[in-house]
Amino acid sequence: MKILSAQQTRDADASTIQNEPIASIDLMERAARAFTRQFFEVLGSTVNPVYVFSGPGNNGGDGLAFARLLRQHPYKVNVFTVHATDKGSEDFRINRDRLEEYLTVRNIETVQDIPEIPEEAIIVDGLFGSGLSRRVEGIFAEVINNINNSGATVISIDIPSGLFADHPVDEERAPIVKADHTFTFQMPKLSFLLPKTAHFIGKWEVLDIGLNRAFIEKTKTDYYYTDQPLAKSLLKKRAIHTHKGDYGKTILVCGSYGKMGAAVLCARACLHTGVGLLTVHVPECGYQIMQIANPEAMTTVDPHQYIFTELAQKGGTDLDKYDTVGVGPGIGTAEETVEALKNLIKEAQARQIPMVLDADALNICGRHRELLDLLPDGSILTPHPKEFERLTEPAKNDFHRLHLLQEFTKSYKLFVVLKGAHTAVGTPDGEVFFNSTGNPGMASGGTGDALTGIITALVSQKYNAFDAALLGVYLHGLAGDLAAEHLSQEAMLASNLIDHLGVAFKTLA
Repeated sequence: MKILSAQQTRDADASTIQNEPIASIDLMERAARAFTRQFFEVLGSTVNPVYVFSGPGNNGGDGLAFARLLRQHPYKVNVFTVHATDKGSEDFRINRDRLEEYLTVRNIETVQDIPEIPEEAIIVDGLFGSGLSRRVEGIFAEVINNINNSGATVISIDIPSGLFADHPVDEERAPIVKADHTFTFQMPKLSFLLPKTAHFIGKWEVLDIGLNRAFIEKTKTDYYYTDQPLAKSLLKKRAIHTHKGDYGKTILVCGSYGKMGAAVLCARACLHTGVGLLTVHVPECGYQIMQIANPEAMTTVDPHQYIFTELAQKGGTDLDKYDTVGVGPGIGTAEETVEALKNLIKEAQARQIPMVLDADALNICGRHRELLDLLPDGSILTPHPKEFERLTEPAKNDFHRLHLLQEFTKSYKLFVVLKGAHTAVGTPDGEVFFNSTGNPGMASGGTGDALTGIITALVSQKYNAFDAALLGVYLHGLAGDLAAEHLSQEAMLASNLIDHLGVAFKTLA
């Protein structure tokens, strides 16, 4: 699913009006009907009073049309327009006139006009839409503050008022509606998917209002949303006449003294994602742990008792045997490990074996950025935001971080999985794909190690880097959702996520 800018969305509206063809007031009615259906879906036949606040633009027109549709049902509806007596878009004025045939619309000009909102009320926020481009001030700011202080349930039309769709806002000073639900039209807004602004959105749903699909398909964007249909299209079906060699030979370089759990989790996730043959390289202290925890994996042992120092370990290993190398979880950053990672990257680069790098491998690359130029084609990095900043620079805000992600992936021709609530996969073309699965229960130790194992297994099975990153992130989040559904977000562990990978595959298939 594409994520368009506010201007592109307006252009999509205009294209729909011109080419369907449909009058703008009728397109607004279509949006209001979609919003009303979702309102009933979420709230049902509530007896709570409904307070609708509308601004003078088309978002306010949506609110007035919704109020009229809601008035046809047994709801107590209170409607307020803000500073709109002689103002408003044409469609706003039409819908105000239509609504006033059924009930009185009160206008808010001063603070004294703002109603006292009971806590049991349901507020519908239609003050401003996605076209807002400057900070809200004056009476609108006062209304927003009263909405936020009311304690009532808040539902925003398209986007919480005061929030920008696709550029930063000073969330500490700017008045922004804090919604419990946001019913947005046609596609999500970029700000819905970013950490500093997501908490204004609440739970959000995308409502299809029939905007011109041909226009949307041809419109260029760098931002996408990985939903279930896209993830499903990436999943390969296994042929009958295949064997373990057809599903890849992978080596994971993981673990050190006190951090063998990271290696165990990474290996388990890799195995549960369908890798054919897995070898795990661990320091001597981890040999028995790995053999017992993951009997399906082969284990090679580093000459050092506690850390990773070289791949030419006891028994010997030829990197030519492997299709993929995963490295980083739990390896530490000792000087011997730094040198060993440098050598491993050079060997993989010489053989063009794709790599998946995580955790301490990324921290080492952050201190030795020359290694980034040596990574083989098709390699994938999986940093969390702080690890990413060590590879680039501190981000000024979430939108700046996206810019850094795009510049980094284009510069180094790498794929980057920037972990978060909506993990963002950056591509060498500068595109960014936000994930739709996952939950806060995954914010615990070991889930990142599991993701490394999942993605490495997919690369080993001949998924290209793009497909492996998108599908791996989606499956990881889906398994987390299934684990949370079964155990709760509070109680689930990374190992529980791994245990639900099988159900995740079955759900997606």
